[in-house]
Amino acid sequence: MAGIAQRLPYLADLGVDSVWITPFYPSPQHDHGYDVADYRDVDPLFGTLADFDLMLKTAHDLDIRVIVDVVPNHSSTEHPWFQAALAAAPGDPVRERYVFRDGTGRDGARPPNNWVSIFGGPAWTRVEDGQWYLHLFDVSQPDLNWWSREVHDEFDAILRFWLDRGVDGFRVDAAHGLYKHPDLMPRERHHRLPHPMWDQPEVHEVYRHWRTVLDSYDGERMAVAEACAGTPEAMARYIREDELQQTFNFTWLEARWSASAFKKVVVDTFDSVGLVGGSPTWVLSNHDVVRETTRYGGGEAGRARARAAALTMMALPGSAYVYQGEELGLEQVDVPPELRQDPSFHRGGDPVGRDGCRVPMPWSGSEAPYGFGPGQGQPWLPQPADWAGLTVEAQEGDEGSTLSFFRRMLKLRREVRAGLPDAVEVLGTPPGTFGFRRGDLVCVVNCGSRRSRLPAEAGELLLSSGPDPVDGRIAPDTAAWFRSA
Repeated sequence: MAGIAQRLPYLADLGVDSVWITPFYPSPQHDHGYDVADYRDVDPLFGTLADFDLMLKTAHDLDIRVIVDVVPNHSSTEHPWFQAALAAAPGDPVRERYVFRDGTGRDGARPPNNWVSIFGGPAWTRVEDGQWYLHLFDVSQPDLNWWSREVHDEFDAILRFWLDRGVDGFRVDAAHGLYKHPDLMPRERHHRLPHPMWDQPEVHEVYRHWRTVLDSYDGERMAVAEACAGTPEAMARYIREDELQQTFNFTWLEARWSASAFKKVVVDTFDSVGLVGGSPTWVLSNHDVVRETTRYGGGEAGRARARAAALTMMALPGSAYVYQGEELGLEQVDVPPELRQDPSFHRGGDPVGRDGCRVPMPWSGSEAPYGFGPGQGQPWLPQPADWAGLTVEAQEGDEGSTLSFFRRMLKLRREVRAGLPDAVEVLGTPPGTFGFRRGDLVCVVNCGSRRSRLPAEAGELLLSSGPDPVDGRIAPDTAAWFRSA
């Protein structure tokens, strides 16, 4: 927590107005802290509750809001509730806090159904007395039973604990999970929706209630859902007027480097949020996916495309999320298999794994740990030897750096967005390009391989992610903002 507090002025200077902190609670750290053993404390790895309070005050003094991760689908096997469940006999009420079931086949030796884990392998593990418990993720992350009133009451108390401390909101992990179909119906061995383990209708009553909790506090408290709901209509249900304020829109980060793909994302997003009068979100990367610089081809080409995609995203209405290191143009790190920690990689659920995007970002110096933390040498995931030129320190004095570009972009975004409408007009542009107008702001991105003609609506240049347009043409792998002609 002290480290976060120390870096908050950097975020304020970057132009960030909110920070989302992934789980920092006491945890055995089998899954980057998403296996929570205590929802009301800080893991000693990261400090104390007093350190958290000081960090929160520092953020608020800098006009930065703080969103913390809440993990309601599962806990750690080391959570006191699960330890009590293991110690209890089958049928004991304490087991009702989790999803325990008898097995099938002779002597119950087979799992209750054929569900598989998101991280690979079976979704069930047998305990000593013969019953099985459900874990849609790692074996160390038993699923909570949201058909239990006790689970509802516990998370009400958890939300209020952090709201009382002054947090501004929550990012809800696996928000489409929680309820499982009560019959635990067997399905094909995939996770495509609809599926009895995801997006059950009862989950929306949880978020309607959570909205009343959020609204009962002073100020603008909010929640954003990680909800993989399958269709635009299903996603929109999470942001109905009486539910959560936002849900992550993953279609942008799932899109290839393509003007037509970006156009489809924008059109489909507004069609979906328009169903409920909601506000869109935009995100290019996060802690679960390959970094966009690498996805877009890597090297200088990938970095140029990532800057262009960011500038395009930032012109759109709604909230935009930037993942740590995105502003430095970091690429995915190839972490040696023997040093990887991601359970999804080790269980076979993800052949790439998520460790490569979770390597700590470089702040300063010429070798690991590049100013990250108080220690020396490599942190828990190794940083590349060639990161010296990508550190914050190295980029701060370079007007052509990705960091300098992000600072200009976010500053300009704050200046121009006031008074802009919450709607966009798609413009007619040449093949390989995508352009739209939002009030008097025009954005054009060229995903093609050659310079392309700008639309007539593009007037005064405000900012370009690459070379400035020349003779009414925009360079490849470049996006630009204009004041409407």
